Amino acid sequence: MCKVYNQVGCLTVIKSHLRDHNLNEYRSVNELIAFQKNYFTTREHIHSHHRILIEQEKNKLGHEVIQLDQAIIIGKNEAKQQLVSKLELLENRLYDLSNPNPNFARSVVNFVKRTNLKVKIKNDKRTLNSKVEDSVRHLAEEYNVKHKRHEYILSDFENAVSESSFSQLQELDRRKRIIDELNNAIYGAQGEQKVVKELEKLSDDHILINDFALNFQDPIYNQQERDYIYSIQIDHILIAQSGVFLIETKNWSQQSLENRSLHSPVHQIKRTNFVLYKILKGEIFEPGLSLKEHHWGNRKIPIKNLIILINNKPTEEFEHVKVLTLSELLGYIRYFKPCFSIEETQTIADYLLSLQ
Repeated sequence: MCKVYNQVGCLTVIKSHLRDHNLNEYRSVNELIAFQKNYFTTREHIHSHHRILIEQEKNKLGHEVIQLDQAIIIGKNEAKQQLVSKLELLENRLYDLSNPNPNFARSVVNFVKRTNLKVKIKNDKRTLNSKVEDSVRHLAEEYNVKHKRHEYILSDFENAVSESSFSQLQELDRRKRIIDELNNAIYGAQGEQKVVKELEKLSDDHILINDFALNFQDPIYNQQERDYIYSIQIDHILIAQSGVFLIETKNWSQQSLENRSLHSPVHQIKRTNFVLYKILKGEIFEPGLSLKEHHWGNRKIPIKNLIILINNKPTEEFEHVKVLTLSELLGYIRYFKPCFSIEETQTIADYLLSLQ
């Protein structure tokens, strides 16, 4: 099986974007696609779930309101009974103190006690109702809250459901927006993974480097194109005994193929080829690539440009670039005869990996 280095570039973009937005539970492109496919069903499920929750809350509140109403009545009666009993005791004491006492000093003391008792009895009678209310205040407050909530649900059930489901639906919509921003990367990753899966069928003397990218502090000048190149990126580099294959994957629709505003993959891969050619010749980095010399002269490293179209393929052909479908890929690679040993293939791969 072909040796593979690095994950595909679009997958790197996807993971970085999700991580930046704290969406870390999605483990594959298929999970993202499943989320998009099931979005409307999930919304409906959330709404239905909260309808059930609000219905359950309404029934529970109705039962609790009745229980609280009964508890308030019982509590008031018990509190009133206790306060009345205390008043009766005070009045009995007052009656006992009203009996004449031949002892002058004792009669003065009793007079003072009677006066205080009368004041206390009067105050207790005046505050009896407020004390009764205070005894059940916590129940009354709970009753008011639950009764108000119950009445609101009864009068505006749908709005209560909307309020209950709001935060969950808001988070769902946030995820949808973030994942939708990745549509191009998702389709790209699907295509790139299909190419990798196809290339993995090659023997283990083939080496695949995914998402090969380099940046240059000093730009490389392409005189033919009059272009300063500050960076390159290619979806796949396959190093085989027959040479190096630059592979750019496009999971494009027919509409995308006809869209003139999309960047040309032909231009991109030729640009990368120019830089890679200079790299492999040792003109950019020191030390350069070291291969076994031939007594006739410097050996050529064949670099072939491939664009793989997953869905649609243009009828036109292009200079220096071969456009293939996925099913044509392996046959094209196997067509070329070996010009390197297995060891030299590994040397080229190791050199390119060291640059990254």
